Parts: sequence; structure tokens; C-alpha cells
Amino acid sequence: MSLPFSVLSLNLWEKDPEDFSFQLGKNFQNTGFCGISDHTLNKDLVDEVLEIFKEFFSLPKNKKMAYFEPNLGGARGYTPIKIETPKDGYEADVKEFWQTGRNISIDDPYAKWMPQNKSVNEISEFNKKIDELFNEFDSLGQSLLQSIALFLDLEESYFETIANKGNSVMRSIHYPPVRIDDKGERSGAHEDINLITLLIGGNQPGLEIKSKDNEWISVDTAPEVLVCNIGDMLQRLTNHKLVSTTHRVNAPIESMDISRYSIPFFVHPNPDWLIETLDSCCTKDNPKKYMEPILAEDYLQERLKEIKLIS
Repeated sequence: MSLPFSVLSLNLWEKDPEDFSFQLGKNFQNTGFCGISDHTLNKDLVDEVLEIFKEFFSLPKNKKMAYFEPNLGGARGYTPIKIETPKDGYEADVKEFWQTGRNISIDDPYAKWMPQNKSVNEISEFNKKIDELFNEFDSLGQSLLQSIALFLDLEESYFETIANKGNSVMRSIHYPPVRIDDKGERSGAHEDINLITLLIGGNQPGLEIKSKDNEWISVDTAPEVLVCNIGDMLQRLTNHKLVSTTHRVNAPIESMDISRYSIPFFVHPNPDWLIETLDSCCTKDNPKKYMEPILAEDYLQERLKEIKLIS
């Protein structure tokens, strides 16, 4: 089955930024998703980090639980299976994950919103490699935001002061083997909270996006292709000009007994950024949908409650 979106080479961004931005934006308008090839993530580093997390998730449960803090809402460290629940869903996801955020000093003004990262002692170079990949994701995310700004007829630097110290997180996910009679999906139908998401990995099939006709379409890309999608914050900013599409991770019958690993990077704005719909995205045919602006941190907390990561 063909992909419901295009795969664009990041080399085009260097050669013809306007063409790249146009194609990227059109994909986001139509499906909320786009594939990116020839990206700047170091393949060897990605492979190393995936192996590191396979080792971590294979640790005994009591060792993993030592890195779980329920009051953090999954923001840092380990979150066990059957905690995160899709908005309006009844069954929690069959997945466990580890989250790493931006490294900031404890006296940074944003420290009250961004917890310190956790160190793992059982695995050598855990933090070093994870931090390296976080920084590569962060840099790539900034480049894609520049392209999105051009598509929206904004200054290319529009997002620089909005997401330069964003509350972004890199989540490493393990979807364990499942049985047909298991309740819940690997990741139930949901939309992402943030600005944009960058996804790499996905060693097994299962990612599906919901079409405008309410049909689930499988997304099976080549391993080296990064999948990028729009989150609800950017959808709100653009008055739904760029769409945050419902997606899920299913467990195909032929690979239910095989673990699935992936690494999404959620690009967030600075916590004190006010999400206020762009007037340029409001028209007679697309009137303003959000009358009141909202702080990014307040919006994030609302959504974390909806998915039961915080109470």
C-alpha cells in the first residue's frame, strides 16, 4: 500500500527552501504527516540509542520502577505499562517508555516547569548517548519549524524565540508482545499535544493514521525515513490550516509476539509562550476557532490530565 503522504528529501531544503516548504506544508494540510529522508540524525547514533533502550527495558521490573516518579506525569524517567490512556479512552496503552528533556540548570527560569533528567547507572554511556540524540533531534526540529514558518508566510525565524528553550521531550517507547485477548492497544487513537513530532525507529509495523474518510491507513516507511506530524499546539496556532491527525499504534497479527521500539521527539514551545491563533490563518471560510489564547504550559497540563499522566 502506498503512503498517504510524500517523503521529502531534506536536501531540497538546502537547494530550494521555498519548494521544500511548499511541499511540506501541503502534506501537513492534507494529512498532518510527512516523511523526511536524508535528514541530519546520525544513523549509528540512532542505532546505539535503540540498543541502549532495549537493554534498559529488559531490566527487572524493580530496577526500572526505581526511575518512575508518578508525580512527574511521565515528564522524565520511566513510565510503566498501562499508565498513559488516550483522551476519551477507557483502556490504558500497552507500552512502557522513558522520557528525556532539555538539560537546564536548576537556577534557570524554566526549571520550575522542566524537571532535571534522570541518570541510569546500570547502563554505560546511557545519558551521554541519549543527550547526543536529543540535541540532534532538537536541531532538526528547529530547521523544520523554519520551513513551516515560510509556508505560513511568516519570518523564517518566527519560531526561534518560541521554541529555543522549548519543553521538548525525547520518548523512547517499548511496545511489548501482546495477545489477541489483551485489553487496550499498543497506543490508542490520539493526537499529539505539541508543535511537531519527529519519529524514528518503528522496527515493526503498526503505525496507522486516520484519513478524512475515517479509515485507518497503515504507515510503513523505510527504516531511514523520519516521520513528522503536526501536533495540537500548531493546529491551534494555525486555526487548523495545518491539521493534527488522529493516529495509533496497532499490533498486526503477524507481529503481535514481537516487541516494537520507536523514538518520537515531541517539539514543544517555551512554557511561557502564549498560543494565540494567527490572524493570517483566519478567513471567511475558516473563521477563528479559538477566541482565548492560552499559555503553552497551561495547555500541556490540561492535556496531561486528559491522558491520565497527571491527576
